[in-house]
Amino acid sequence: MPTISNLFAVLFLLVSNAFVYGVCDGSSHSSPGTNGQLRAPISEQPLAKIALHKAIIALHATATVRVNPTVLGSKGDDTEWVNVDVDYPEAAQNDWVGVFSPAKFNSSESEYCSSETPFICTAPIKYKFANHSTFDYIQTGKASLSFQIINQRSDFAFALFTGGLETPKLVALSDPISFANPKAPLWPRLAQGKTWDEMTVTWTSGYGSDEATPVVEWGWKGRSELSPAGTLTFTRGSMCGPPARTIGWRAPGFIHTSSLKGLWPNNIYDYRMGHMLLNDSIIWSRTYTFKSSPYPGQDSLQRVIIFGDMGKAERDGSNEYANYQPGSLVTTDRLVEDLDNYDIVFHLGDLSYANGYLSQWDQFIAQVEPISSVKPYMIASGNHERDFPNSGSFYETRDSGGECGVPAQTMFYVPADNRAKFWYSMDFGMFHFCIADSEHDWREGSEQYAWLEKCFASVDRHKQPWLIFATHRVLGYSSNSMLANAGAFEEPMGRANLQKLWQKYKVDIALYGHVHNYERTCPIYQNQCVNSEMFHYSGTVRGTIHVVVGGGGGGHVSDFTEINTYWSLYKDQDWGFVKLTAFNHSSLLFEYKKSRDGLVYDNFTISRDYRDVLACVHDGCEATTLAS
Repeated sequence: MPTISNLFAVLFLLVSNAFVYGVCDGSSHSSPGTNGQLRAPISEQPLAKIALHKAIIALHATATVRVNPTVLGSKGDDTEWVNVDVDYPEAAQNDWVGVFSPAKFNSSESEYCSSETPFICTAPIKYKFANHSTFDYIQTGKASLSFQIINQRSDFAFALFTGGLETPKLVALSDPISFANPKAPLWPRLAQGKTWDEMTVTWTSGYGSDEATPVVEWGWKGRSELSPAGTLTFTRGSMCGPPARTIGWRAPGFIHTSSLKGLWPNNIYDYRMGHMLLNDSIIWSRTYTFKSSPYPGQDSLQRVIIFGDMGKAERDGSNEYANYQPGSLVTTDRLVEDLDNYDIVFHLGDLSYANGYLSQWDQFIAQVEPISSVKPYMIASGNHERDFPNSGSFYETRDSGGECGVPAQTMFYVPADNRAKFWYSMDFGMFHFCIADSEHDWREGSEQYAWLEKCFASVDRHKQPWLIFATHRVLGYSSNSMLANAGAFEEPMGRANLQKLWQKYKVDIALYGHVHNYERTCPIYQNQCVNSEMFHYSGTVRGTIHVVVGGGGGGHVSDFTEINTYWSLYKDQDWGFVKLTAFNHSSLLFEYKKSRDGLVYDNFTISRDYRDVLACVHDGCEATTLAS
């Protein structure tokens, strides 16, 4: 059993000044304390449900927590199941086991923690109630639990608490366990670079640039080469507020990005990440494959997956009473099962819903790794990545939990000129994408508005007929009850500022997340449907089709208003995603699929020629002259 003195090196107190800052969870809902201070608000984030400011350490003389195995990943695996046996003679209904990492932590590293008082100031990675799978725990005091542990660059300890989540009291602590190589290169995330023939590989490791040189070995048809990688990280001081800056902080390790350039179009490449140590040996990851992007305008089959708001969930049943991201694994597993049937993914914001609990970013990138390691995984910024008061975000909510965009823009690559401003354009064969950042000002006269017009104007519609706008918040149309009650059926000011651009440049489809459901409009301009068809569109582009696809799995599905929105052609309260298939320059197929069965529930096609894009429409005509 660990001693009390050792325990202080494992868990720390939540000092009063951290609480003065408002040890919050990233929610925009908070309550004043008795002195007018912010107290921990109610939130869906499971880790925020633990009242760590009330936690005390009271080790029980005979309580034990034993873990097996003690060394993980001995065969090179980056994920392993761990058995935890609990023995506590005073068992209670709401006892729970938390997974903490690092297992030891120097309190001097945190301005918010001190080792002088036995309170806890660092959140666990996950937790389970002791009676999760042992129904006689109360009678016997014995429980056996299984946790799925991923390599997170440090060791782990398992702690038994009584008193529930509201008044936690630590009564037993396991010995630490760890992976054989906690620093191993893991979780590759592919993204298209700034040109069509460039693929970036981003991964996470425990190797800083002072102890190893990061590289990627890649090639095709038996030929290979090494490409160097840059290394980034961030500190607690980079966070804008709590909980990311306080109880939610966990070191992110090192994030490496390498650019693989000069790729041939639609080619299959092998790659692996590595670290050249000071003794000239190299620590390699396993080998992965990817297919390079098509040449801009290339006439080939091109398939795109789009969704928003997926989040992460636990396959081991951890945090089970939180019911936080119920559809996350449903969507993830469906996309993994369907890997051979698409080429690229766009995740339109609200990625991990870490909300300031930094350990959850590792959990998320591990969850999507079967997708992101073999397909470009392009992202947009959402409120749960970026928004925090006085941080420069357009919306001053606390939804990021103090992250203010730093983890997302560091852990994922996007081909933006400035990754702190999360807007970028991208060519993919016959598609041209303009990905906006709804969490920065997009109104007319703003920097982003000027960029957006440039993005629309830059596309050659003869080569790339399919022009797609996408962002996180609904800047177009939605029948969501909350937006309807606000009287706008959109984010306020969205259409008023952007519909002129959509119309002028004849944007085919605008896609959004944020609202957790699916909805498709008619081709529309100025609140008027400009085409009476429902499933097949042809000829002149007279308006933009707006699609909400925020049912990736995060949170609960959103309600629709009871008001009859005549422009809404299809609504669905379920988890799902969109698939766009460009067959050639004249034919596009749109499909909405439910995550639970992968079947198509809504679809339409667009058929047209180049002259149909050039044709004059209302507020979308090129200037002419009578001169000959």
